[in-house]
Amino acid sequence: MGNAGEVQGRVSPLAVAGWAGLAVLLVSAFLAALGGLNQTIYGASSFVQGYLQAIADDDIGTASTTPGVALDDAELEELGLPADISTAMLRSGVVSAAPEDITIVSDITNPDGGHSVTASYRLGTEIAQSTFEVRPIEPLYGVLSRWEFADSPLAVVEVTAAHNPLFTVGTLTLDTRATKTGDELAAFTQVAPYLAIAPAVYEFEYDSVLLAAPHVTVPASAGEQVAVTVDAQPTAAFVERVQTKVDEYLAACAAQPVLQPADCPFGIEIDDRVTSEPVWTIVTSPVVTLTAGETAFDMPPTEGVAHISVEVQDLFDGHYYTLEEDRRFTLALAASIRPDGSIAIQLK
Repeated sequence: MGNAGEVQGRVSPLAVAGWAGLAVLLVSAFLAALGGLNQTIYGASSFVQGYLQAIADDDIGTASTTPGVALDDAELEELGLPADISTAMLRSGVVSAAPEDITIVSDITNPDGGHSVTASYRLGTEIAQSTFEVRPIEPLYGVLSRWEFADSPLAVVEVTAAHNPLFTVGTLTLDTRATKTGDELAAFTQVAPYLAIAPAVYEFEYDSVLLAAPHVTVPASAGEQVAVTVDAQPTAAFVERVQTKVDEYLAACAAQPVLQPADCPFGIEIDDRVTSEPVWTIVTSPVVTLTAGETAFDMPPTEGVAHISVEVQDLFDGHYYTLEEDRRFTLALAASIRPDGSIAIQLK
């Protein structure tokens, strides 16, 4: 009986070999699956594809927090950018055209373990390619590959907001004075850099009651520095309001019953004796035109015509007569928009 129990408790060498072989197969299968994951889902190509797809989905939060995208102070300094550079454009609703039809063209493994991944995509109406340098970082769970951009793909867009500190990009309106102080705040033309997700196309413009800037489309490639000017010009409503102020000013001048209305662009000197109050009327008001100057919108010297009617006695022979005369004058001014939206006019 004892011998029978001993026989039953023994493990056959053949069984041990079978279990060992099965373990090897399982480990091999696991390693193969792990290698497959690291080549596909967790590969460098997928990392780049995911970044581009996030831009395509307007998920700028995910795109901008992808490892290697953010720039630290040292990197900003190296690029000659201020530490407080605006990140306001790093949000959804700003990109006008994002990468579409994304295809990985090549994925080259470099000697240092990094990868050079080239992607092709359609950006608006253009077909473009970008090569991204990525490098490995600490694996997930110690086994699954993770990556970061060796060079940030963020673009820098230098915006010149001409004649108006505000501009609109996508659905967002920004103020170029946001990080400025002192005398810089009063500049008629403002310049400010912005970090922007790339590759992407951005559309800049501005439209308000008083000012409007034409739409400007700007493609930004990964790691590129681009410049755009948002050129705000007076609208018809702006010109009309200035015209109204000019007409009111001249009407107030004409209401003064004197030969030389105070602080006014017209007047007359008469050698004979004036026997009635002068009556001024505006025959032709200067037509307002506005062009951008160095500090405001300027109206060049523009001609107008005032008319005077006054009773006069000739000092030589004593006879009385009515003087009716047109007096030509010119008017120049500078117009600007106050912070409260009203218009300030300075006569020249």
